[in-house]
Amino acid sequence: MNEKIEFSNRLRQAMKDAGYAASPSVLEQGFNLRWYGRSISNQAAWNWLNSKAIPTQDKIQILADWLKVEPEVLRFGEVVRHAVQEHRQRWDEGVGHLERETFDAFLQLPAPQRKLIREVILTFAKVHAEGTAPLAGSVSAEPKPVGHQKA
Repeated sequence: MNEKIEFSNRLRQAMKDAGYAASPSVLEQGFNLRWYGRSISNQAAWNWLNSKAIPTQDKIQILADWLKVEPEVLRFGEVVRHAVQEHRQRWDEGVGHLERETFDAFLQLPAPQRKLIREVILTFAKVHAEGTAPLAGSVSAEPKPVGHQKA
């Protein structure tokens, strides 16, 4: 489906869930009561409900407040919200002290060095994702202390 169709479907459903008829006149009146800018026309409301246009973010915020839905859900849908939440959760759970320390050190590097480190990491990630063997001569994850090497 295209973005305008999906938005119109979410707007119609939000209006119904809030107890309003999903009609341009109801939308126009309900929105304009809450909007302090220039009023929208019946045609603009019709366009929002009929997959012709998506309102700007400031107007989506007013619609969301009025219809008691989260603005990001109204604009992008539950799927996008869940994807963002899963990404945040993975980030929060998967990043420990050592990784955070490494990120801090990375952020202190000059831009050319950060670019190089980024390219190295992305190359390793690509190789890992492809399931190929590690690169010959790669450094192990646990370096051996100096002076304790076997002859």
